[in-house]
Amino acid sequence: MLGKRCGAFGVVLGLLAALVVAAWPGTAQAWPKRTVKSLGAGSGVDIGTRLIAERLSRRWGQPVIVENRPGGDGLVAIGAFVAANDDHVLLAGPIGSLAAHPFVYKSLPYKSADLVPVARVSSTIIVVAVPSSLEVESLTQLVAMARAQPGKLNWAGTTGSNEFLFAAFLKNTGLEMSKVPYRNLIEAANDLATGRIQVNVTAFAVVRPQLQAGTVRLLAVTNGARAAVAPDVPTVAEAGYPDLTHDGLVGFFGPLSMPEQVRERIAADVRDAMDPVVEERLRLSGQIPSFGAPADFAATIERHRAQLAAAMKELGIVPTE
Repeated sequence: MLGKRCGAFGVVLGLLAALVVAAWPGTAQAWPKRTVKSLGAGSGVDIGTRLIAERLSRRWGQPVIVENRPGGDGLVAIGAFVAANDDHVLLAGPIGSLAAHPFVYKSLPYKSADLVPVARVSSTIIVVAVPSSLEVESLTQLVAMARAQPGKLNWAGTTGSNEFLFAAFLKNTGLEMSKVPYRNLIEAANDLATGRIQVNVTAFAVVRPQLQAGTVRLLAVTNGARAAVAPDVPTVAEAGYPDLTHDGLVGFFGPLSMPEQVRERIAADVRDAMDPVVEERLRLSGQIPSFGAPADFAATIERHRAQLAAAMKELGIVPTE
């Protein structure tokens, strides 16, 4: 195990939640028979989840309750989902931490196969941020500074895939930066603003207060597309470093027992629930709306896992199981 993870999973990368869902073809008259319930770790993604849940509740004619269960890098919520073993329960969460779990923990309360993709909802906006006092205005300038001052710059990242992908990037480009671990990502953002650390790869929502205060500068977003809330900030690919491209995927999963037609129906309902109001609220909360049906979501997950596995190989890290 690489070390115990903090509760930042819920703060930055998104909500892990369980939603009881119903009303699919052939059972519309019988479902739902009970209150719709959501279990989760709680985060900025919670806003979008609650908005979607509200619309699904109207669609299904039953209450949809979002219940946050923080802790254990999302494992508390995942454990509750797996233990429920209920095809009326969905798990919603970020792929970044889920993909990293096998490389971090010696034992897990679930297997990857336990989480069947249902619908992609959004991508968390991940940024490469520096203090405003640091004399760099682009990734190229940051790389040049790091190369000229090996070991002098300090960096921090989010938990999950982002920090491993950035660490692999540093290794592959021959850059030496000192990693500073944080149990609280807000503290990392505060230290970035004061110049105690020089680079922070984190969620846009985390550094937004410092950005608004003018104490930090965004060099790039790791997402595949620019973010509407920061339209002038280039993607890492546009900045010349495509290997850093990473979308913080967030979506819904169902159990193995859930039939394919049920997953397709749920995905269709989630897509309809993502109206302009929901999409705008997602953007304002630091997300990029990005709906994907089950097959599309599954394909993007596999690409993400392959990217992370390659980064882990470069770092000499193997799965713990």
